[in-house]
Amino acid sequence: MSVLFNSFGFLASFAALACVYYALPHRVRWVLLLGASLAFYAAFNVKSVPLLLGVSVVAYLGGQGIARQLDERKRRRTLIGSVIAVLAALFVFKYFDFVAASVDALLNAAGLSASGPVLPRMDLPAAAGLSFYTFSSLSYLADVYARRIEPERHFGYFIVYVAFFPKLLAGPIERAQPFLAQVRRPAAFSDAGVTLGLQLMLWGLFKKVVIADRLSPFVDAAYRQPALAPPADLLLATYFFAFQLYCDFSGYSDIAIGAAKVLGFDLSENFRRPYFATSVSEFWARRWHLSLTSWFRDYVYIPLGGNRGSRVRHHMNVIAVFLLSGLWHGANWTFVVWGGMNGLYQVASAMTGGARARLAATLRLPPGIERLLRTALTFHLILVSWIFFRAESVADAVLIFSRVVASAGRLPALVVARLATAEMWLSLLLIVVLLVVESLDETRPLWERLRARPVYARWAAYYALVFALIVLGIWNLQQFVYMQF
Repeated sequence: MSVLFNSFGFLASFAALACVYYALPHRVRWVLLLGASLAFYAAFNVKSVPLLLGVSVVAYLGGQGIARQLDERKRRRTLIGSVIAVLAALFVFKYFDFVAASVDALLNAAGLSASGPVLPRMDLPAAAGLSFYTFSSLSYLADVYARRIEPERHFGYFIVYVAFFPKLLAGPIERAQPFLAQVRRPAAFSDAGVTLGLQLMLWGLFKKVVIADRLSPFVDAAYRQPALAPPADLLLATYFFAFQLYCDFSGYSDIAIGAAKVLGFDLSENFRRPYFATSVSEFWARRWHLSLTSWFRDYVYIPLGGNRGSRVRHHMNVIAVFLLSGLWHGANWTFVVWGGMNGLYQVASAMTGGARARLAATLRLPPGIERLLRTALTFHLILVSWIFFRAESVADAVLIFSRVVASAGRLPALVVARLATAEMWLSLLLIVVLLVVESLDETRPLWERLRARPVYARWAAYYALVFALIVLGIWNLQQFVYMQF
């Protein structure tokens, strides 16, 4: 099976898989799903398959071991040992060289460095999806330990949970109990389910191939050499990246959720029109990468104490969670800074809530205008943090921000001049189309609207999307951004 959702190979392979899946009796469907999932992962990097299986075996045996222990101390030791083993895989394959380089840089800054690197480098190949399937494994272990679920006895079912191909490389991060219940439940073919799944896949492809991959070259060119790129390009690239990242990642999620839906599985919703958020807390809690946010809430934030205790302790917990979230995204200080910024946004929002409410009461703006201003402010706060998320280094991010600010007075004219090409106007038009569709979706789900329309109107919408994919799509098999995490 071809690994990239935005490839004709995957679409053809998936169509064949779905036909065979429903032709098989339920008792053997898990074998097909397991084989397809491992083939899917092997098509991306066959050398990473043993790591995937190794993490799965550790989590499976850890869950069995926790359940067998009657003594609470032994249960806890089994949990800790299993968690350390899973995290060790994540650390070695993703963070070891980053930590080694950071230690060397720190020693060098302190004048304590030797003639060469103090710590060796492992130079291990990146394992796609490692952060996602390790988090699925960790949540399973934590839930078994907390007696929220019983350990899964069927090893094959458990591997399907960890390695299920739609969610394997970039989520959503599923919890074990609801997913394993669906593996056991016989799935009958559903016209409504298959239709919704195909609709989601079509919309996800549109967001990825037509919007994200069209914006990507301009963003890459500006951020590749920020010292040489014109300030107008840096500003436009930053705005474009906000929509490139969203369309790329939410497009993946739509395709993943849609493909699972075709096979009778319900995966977690991952995005809810995030750039319509009116606060940073709303952005993270209810709109952006929801499966990751809920994971950190349940398995890090609440165990740290959540909002219990003093206000200072609460704020420290928030910042700690966002720093860890940043580090989860990648082994680079840019991600740590990005996470810290969003944590500080949350703390600042909590500390200024009363003052902002008093200001709103004094200004007495119409509700629509107030919401628009809050949405614009939230979007631009997130936008500034995206600079660090996208930049190659912290120094590059600071350079980009400083060059844009230094040119603020001239930027309107420079941006207008830069937009004088058909490609730029097409990019802007596609962003506007996205926002219009999502504004409609905000008041009533898009697929409900389609269901209420006549057949000819529904098919006109489908043909319009297919036409856009054919005429405007960038079919260069560009990898999804979050597959690197």
